Amino acid sequence: MARSTVLMPLYIWPVSDVTWQPLYKAIKDHPQVDFVVVVNPNSGPGSSTLPGHDYEREVPKLNAFPNVLTVGYVLIDYCKRPLHDVCDDIDRYAAWAQQASSLGVGGIFLDETPNHYSAGRALYLTALSGFIKDKEGLLGGRLVIHNPGTPPDAGLGSTGADVIVTCEEPYERYRGTEVQKRLQDYPYGRVRSAYMISAVPRAEMAVTVRELSNRGLFVFATDLVDNFYESFGDSWDDFVASFESV
Repeated sequence: MARSTVLMPLYIWPVSDVTWQPLYKAIKDHPQVDFVVVVNPNSGPGSSTLPGHDYEREVPKLNAFPNVLTVGYVLIDYCKRPLHDVCDDIDRYAAWAQQASSLGVGGIFLDETPNHYSAGRALYLTALSGFIKDKEGLLGGRLVIHNPGTPPDAGLGSTGADVIVTCEEPYERYRGTEVQKRLQDYPYGRVRSAYMISAVPRAEMAVTVRELSNRGLFVFATDLVDNFYESFGDSWDDFVASFESV
């Protein structure tokens, strides 16, 4: 079984060249562990062609690591956001690489994708996934990640996502009967699944990462209860180190 990948929602503005240092250190200390890092300047790429000095300084550092893939965050509001506005955000991410190849991202993280099927939602997601896959300026295989945060209806699983965030929950809710029942019925395999779990007790971090890694190829877990995508928790080092043994 392939080792799972760290899925890092990096919603932290790099105010200085040391803000992301815990991430850089983890990447260097664990060269056999792969990282997918979601960059998010302003609930998306922002309104300018480039993301600003701080991101222009730091994103190339991430892209210099051979075990890192950066992807750009885009909010779609459960398919309620106009498709042309979403495509404009993707165009802006693609423009980063056109300005400087070291700034490029290799895919898009679509947040707030729906979990309930409708024909219109399926068409929306399929069109969007195709737009990403065909978008010149996005690098590599142009990874498409959907984040419904819960198992989607079967009809939404074939709309072009390479990865689906199957569970985005606090630890206690993840462990509960309701969520476990939904996950048991989930029809998609490990290689397409991602888990993002907050409020994990530090003493349970290693065993939780092991369990999540058996279920999903992409994993994020933290001890933080609030603002868990905006800072590195006390468990950060333990979390990444756990991937060495899964």
